[in-house]
Amino acid sequence: MGDFELGAVQERFADLVWAHEPVGSGELVKICERELNWKKPTTYTVLRKLCEKGLLQNEKGIVTSRISRDEFYSAKSEQVVSESFEGSLPAFVAAFISRKHLSSQEADEIQRMIDAFRKEGTP
Repeated sequence: MGDFELGAVQERFADLVWAHEPVGSGELVKICERELNWKKPTTYTVLRKLCEKGLLQNEKGIVTSRISRDEFYSAKSEQVVSESFEGSLPAFVAAFISRKHLSSQEADEIQRMIDAFRKEGTP
C-alpha cells in the first residue's frame, strides 16, 4: 500500500465513500452536499485527487475504494508508530495510556488480543 497523506477534509470524504460504497457519483454529490455542505465541483475535485492517489476509483460513474477503511487506518497507525516512536509499539502504548485512562474492559480486550497473538501468532 502506498503512503496516503490525507488532510482532514479528504479523510472525511473517504469515510463517506467507505460508508456508502459502491455509490454513484451523482449520489455522492448529494451525500457531500448534505454531510459536508459542498457543491458539486468540490466533490468532483476531491474525488479526482483521491483517485489520483490510488485510494478511490470512479469507474463508469460508480465510486468505490481501492483500499479498505481498515487497511487505510491500519497503515496510518503503523506510520505514526514508525515516525513518532521509532517503530516501538510498546513506546506508543505507554505514551497513549499515560494520557488516557484505560477502563478494565479496554485492558481486558487488549490482553485478549495479546493472548490470541501469542497462542495463534495472529491478532
